[in-house]
Amino acid sequence: MAIEIKAPTFPESVADGEIATWHKQEGESVARDELIVEIETDKVVMEVVAPEDGVISKIHAAEGDTIASDQLLAELEPGAAPAADKESSSSAPQSGDGAERPQAAAKGSEESSATEAVMGPAARQLVEEHRLDPASIEATGKGGRVTKEDIIAHLQRQPAAGEKPEPQRPAAEEPLSPAPTGPTGERVEKRVPMTRMRARIAERLLQASSETAMLTTFNEVNMAPVMALREKYKEQFEKTHNGTRLGFMGFFVRACCEALKRFPEVNASIDGTDVVYHGYQDIGVAVSTPGGLVVPVLRDADFMSLADVEAAVRDLGLRARDNKLTIDDMTGGTFTVTNGGVFGSLMSTPILNPPQTGILGMHKIQERPMAVDGQVVILPMMYLALSYDHRLIDGKTAVQFLVAVKDLIEDPARILLQL
Repeated sequence: MAIEIKAPTFPESVADGEIATWHKQEGESVARDELIVEIETDKVVMEVVAPEDGVISKIHAAEGDTIASDQLLAELEPGAAPAADKESSSSAPQSGDGAERPQAAAKGSEESSATEAVMGPAARQLVEEHRLDPASIEATGKGGRVTKEDIIAHLQRQPAAGEKPEPQRPAAEEPLSPAPTGPTGERVEKRVPMTRMRARIAERLLQASSETAMLTTFNEVNMAPVMALREKYKEQFEKTHNGTRLGFMGFFVRACCEALKRFPEVNASIDGTDVVYHGYQDIGVAVSTPGGLVVPVLRDADFMSLADVEAAVRDLGLRARDNKLTIDDMTGGTFTVTNGGVFGSLMSTPILNPPQTGILGMHKIQERPMAVDGQVVILPMMYLALSYDHRLIDGKTAVQFLVAVKDLIEDPARILLQL
């Protein structure tokens, strides 16, 4: 009896999903817990695996289809022999000319099925639209599968490699005498639909801009004390905490937790006409991924040590890169920290992550001449930016919060002593 493979149960915050990539096709064998299909929601990419060994007998949703929670995706025949084994056993060599013909036919059938299995419908559509040779595309999907991302990357490399895409267009649109308009003789354009995650990010950014009274205040912090502490103890810290490296994010998360306790408005959220004050600090940490910016959450960050924070941030970053984050990892959060400095940003105005009312932006550490006790001293300085919702947080509170973070970072012993 066939086993039904269904979409995961989506939480209330996720209305539906979209089939991103089928890693198995009809007739292919799968092992227990092997990845079958990826579903992209507006928050994460979810993986659906095989419940047990068998063969995919029927697929009910194609790549690009929108699906609902618990919707039937495919059917699995448990314990069935792989299709390739059946073909090989039924095509035993025979004597005479008649033996060669079935073998050749079987070989052609196998090649045809292999070609069909190398990519899904969405990827195949891109190949046909751009008249590409599938053999020339570098496949990064599981089992040598060509994904949509592989095709997009291939198209992006074409101008650099001197290749000329041949988009389909009516003959009437062909220019009679094309004139060179650039160094390569043509100007290339490409239209790619937004992923669900990218579209959701855009929607939330517009929401933050239009539905909040967002304002940003700035300060700068001397990073020399933290850098000296890190330089002195980084090797010992890494050995003591099983390879966890001592970075800067741990200090800022801990400093924010202490500052949020002093200024609860910054840790609050607005729900209609109500203000919700949170008696805990769940800190979101913005992480950049190929699919867009995601904000996984450190639960109860006020009870985490520096080592706990650093280990958790690293784990979340790796899982975000590999599309392993769950919806629970990104649900909630009372305050967000983002670090544009890792990309070289000197100063920016971070955008709020509703319904949160505050977000701290870290930036690049850069040596600058500073006046210290009447003397000009070169110090490693970082600009800090706090964006806040002015509907709830007054300018005075926002500035005091940012100064509190600055003071804790410039004297990190106060973090441990909670001063």
